[in-house]
Amino acid sequence: MTDNIPLQPVRQKKRMDSKHRSGCCECLRCCGRRDPRPRTVWLGHPEKRDQRYPRNVINNQKYNFFTFLPGVLFNQFKYFFNLYFLLLACSQFVVEMRLGALYTYWVPLGFVLAVTVIREAAEEIRCYMRDKEVNSQIYSKLTARGTVKVKSSNIQVGDLIIVEKNQRVPADMIFLRTSEKNGSCFLRTDQLDGETDWKLRLPVTCTQRLPAASDLLQIRSYVYAEEPNIDIHNFVGTFTREDSDPSVNESLSIENTLWASTVIASGTVVGVVLYTGRELRSVMNTSNPRSKIGLFDLEVNCLTKILFGALVVVSLVMVALQHFAGRWYLQIIRFLLLFSNIIPISLRVNLDMGKIVYSWVIRRDSKIPGTVVRSSTIPEQLGRISYLLTDKTGTLTQNEMVFKRLHLGTVAYGLDSMDEVQSHIFSIYTQQSQDPPAVKGLTLATKVRKTMSSRVHEAVKAIALCHNVTPVYESNGVTDQAEAERHYEDSCRVYQASSPDEVALVQWTESVGLTLVGRDQSSVQLRTPGGHILNFTILQIFPFTYESKRMGIIVRDESTGEITFYMKGADVVMSGIVQYNDWLEEECGNMAREGLRVLVVAKKSLTEEQYQDFEARYVQAKLSVHDRSLKVATVIESLEMEMELLCLTGVEDQLQADVRPTLETLRNAGIKVWMLTGDKLETATCTAKNAHLVTRTQDIHIFRLVTNRGEAHLELNAFRRKHDCALVISGDSLEVCLKYYEYEFMELACQCPAVVCCRCAPTQKAQIVRLLQERTGKLTCAVGDGGNDVSMIQEADCGVGVEGKEGKQASLAADFSITQFKHLGRLLMVHGRNSYKRSAALSQFVIHRSLCISTMQAVFSSVFYFASVPLYQGFLIIGYSTIYTMFPVFSLVLDKDVKSEVAMLYPELYKDLLKGRPLSYKTFLIWVLISIYQGSIIMYGALLLFESEFVHIVAISFTSLILTELLMVALTIQTWHWLMIVAELLSLSCYIASLVFLHEFIDVYFIATLSFLWKVTVITLVSCLPLYVLKYLRRRFSPPSYSKLTS
Repeated sequence: MTDNIPLQPVRQKKRMDSKHRSGCCECLRCCGRRDPRPRTVWLGHPEKRDQRYPRNVINNQKYNFFTFLPGVLFNQFKYFFNLYFLLLACSQFVVEMRLGALYTYWVPLGFVLAVTVIREAAEEIRCYMRDKEVNSQIYSKLTARGTVKVKSSNIQVGDLIIVEKNQRVPADMIFLRTSEKNGSCFLRTDQLDGETDWKLRLPVTCTQRLPAASDLLQIRSYVYAEEPNIDIHNFVGTFTREDSDPSVNESLSIENTLWASTVIASGTVVGVVLYTGRELRSVMNTSNPRSKIGLFDLEVNCLTKILFGALVVVSLVMVALQHFAGRWYLQIIRFLLLFSNIIPISLRVNLDMGKIVYSWVIRRDSKIPGTVVRSSTIPEQLGRISYLLTDKTGTLTQNEMVFKRLHLGTVAYGLDSMDEVQSHIFSIYTQQSQDPPAVKGLTLATKVRKTMSSRVHEAVKAIALCHNVTPVYESNGVTDQAEAERHYEDSCRVYQASSPDEVALVQWTESVGLTLVGRDQSSVQLRTPGGHILNFTILQIFPFTYESKRMGIIVRDESTGEITFYMKGADVVMSGIVQYNDWLEEECGNMAREGLRVLVVAKKSLTEEQYQDFEARYVQAKLSVHDRSLKVATVIESLEMEMELLCLTGVEDQLQADVRPTLETLRNAGIKVWMLTGDKLETATCTAKNAHLVTRTQDIHIFRLVTNRGEAHLELNAFRRKHDCALVISGDSLEVCLKYYEYEFMELACQCPAVVCCRCAPTQKAQIVRLLQERTGKLTCAVGDGGNDVSMIQEADCGVGVEGKEGKQASLAADFSITQFKHLGRLLMVHGRNSYKRSAALSQFVIHRSLCISTMQAVFSSVFYFASVPLYQGFLIIGYSTIYTMFPVFSLVLDKDVKSEVAMLYPELYKDLLKGRPLSYKTFLIWVLISIYQGSIIMYGALLLFESEFVHIVAISFTSLILTELLMVALTIQTWHWLMIVAELLSLSCYIASLVFLHEFIDVYFIATLSFLWKVTVITLVSCLPLYVLKYLRRRFSPPSYSKLTS
């Protein structure tokens, strides 16, 4: 019955792009500028602008010079905890409310604020220095005076900028010229969209034809461009040259763009700047950094509100018992100040200092070298992660493709048998060069051998020809570029391609003897093992698209005149193109299960007549105005029939070290892992299987591509019927689902053991994180290594950046930076768990310490007819929470329940923390009851045993209180550290030594009497012993899970 539950459409919400766009618009409006609109940009004439444009500066800071102090103070006092202490300290300026010296209130508050301001200032300065480094990068600008150097921050719309190879593009530009002979350039976009495929970009035809780059300033031309927007995959514009006859008009698309944050991979390029500063595509795809407040801090804030409620109630009760006599309202305020210790100001100091210690411990951990803590305010978050959202390329994988398998149907060659492939290739070309006379008495074995050699040769030749790879020659210090290119020097050759898979395939053909040595737009050169050069003319190329999932090439062998159509693609499309066989589907499945990316390679021989007929129809289809793409596809498909299946290739994107055990550890710890990647669906699914993100026993539901509400409804109903099934969905389908069925989709996705989102835009990644937080209320952790992961990292409750090949952008924006994905396991299981448990124990102990003294104050006031007179004054009240008990209580940050090896071995221990038991209302109530019991015992014990020496009540009760606190710390500690023992002894020594200076409160001669000592001992034992007994009984009959592992 549940299969066809009607899905309730959600109300139309603003999508991420509109939100960002509107955010940008509001920013412009408030600055007194108009909304972004289309623009006309004159080449080399920034002064001819038709509107004002933002400066080309990158700014990742949260504050500026003027907003820093107000911003930090606002962020501190918007929380009840700090606001309460500010009001408390201010009240002491009123004489009627003053209970003691001003320093007893202002010094602790000032210390807390100073620590916070210094920490925030340090982080802002670091951020400023990083931004300054990027903004100060030097580029060359073409001007009428020649080439001048200019800082990235001084680049303006309309400037003609020269960008060298391996240099970052400083602003969004239109590609005008390149130094490459083939008239194109490759672009690395991994910092923008997360894809490691190099993108081919084409210059404007009119400007590329100019004799020299300086001629760009001599022509009268402009670019008309659309308004700035968030879409990194599309662009609409036109290029116009007015001074030619007739005037030249060219349409511009994404192929003519060079977006900021991409890197030029080949040649030197010249571009005209279109967008700068906050109007850059990369900036509009990055959300503003936010101040992250940990869930633990919010829970502590909530507990302080409860304590404040208790404070108000106790004060009202005291005044009520006085029958609201006299100026009772003033009495209420005095009691509120008197019992203000119920909410401890030292709590904030202890927790902040604890965070610094945890950060220091993480940095010093030799098992996770290179780990950096960039945000020391949220280490406890690491101990309560429910959802981990990870990037794929460079985070889970090394971004290094390795050729693993060649399958010919009857035989397969793995890494260990590649020498056999090499011998087959060698034998083919050796025989061809010798051309021996035909021998009649050939044995059967020789014939089989020859047949296998020719099959291997055909497969390797197809792989060496069917691709989009260009060999490029660079000087290596010994050989210059021109000579290397002329002699095809191996040591100087590098391969450039739009896909690392293709490079891996070409490198493999080189390793077995058939080397790609030259290529331009019309020809390909291969070198045989004997050094002979094979020349092929490229007649047609059909590039790979995400819709067709295949690429093809038609070449003519110059030596024989044979025309061959080669094609490679995904098995799902190639199975219908190749001739019937009984092994393709099975072997593709086997190789995919091993986590290999499978490509099917096929060929078809064409006669000259067949090709001429095809070419005529193909040219005709390309000239048609209506349904051009459909007609072209139909013509190509007429060739794609009954092709000869040559082989299957298996390439692996190598996983980072220990990714599989790390993911298994996280899964056993109760953390659900979602993979969000900009890569292709097939690649993402392969990696998910290979990394065991999806276990062997789990099914995978690949969510169909949906474009409207009806399709989304049907597909969600189909998915609802699946159980314990991993979900794979593309970014486009995800957007449609979130538009109409946000609640239903998130409900179903959250039930999945794993989710893979492919073709995700950077803002989509951040949107998914935000939806998970809103829908589940659980903590999220985002892990990534590229600039396209920054939004996701900043949006998550806990952002982790991996320093990798894609640069340091993600690492610098993250809260924690690691060098390898495997370090994440220890960061969460050991440091996250310890930080949370230690902070929970520390916070509850500090609250206990304050409630004890407040209980004693309440008992004291009630005995003295509810007078609002403080029990302890001056230094005693400050010393109690500082030098007398601070070190032992703070030493709880070194405590641990299990060794780090045990925590890693049993990740199930982490699962216990997800329920938030270390700091809950139950544990809080237990500590409140303990505090009331101990405070009452100490005070009533002092009153009963020292009735005759009533003047010494302060000395008696204070000494018992200090001893009780030190014993309670010892009771709480689970694993002793030498610093804990030092802290206990040091605090006791400080108290004994300070008695000499506290003569105005305590009589030293009275303390030296035997009567005092035994009575204080009795009071202390009565307050602590029952708790020791209860702890022993609890561990005996109801031990916690960790104690079973340590016993």
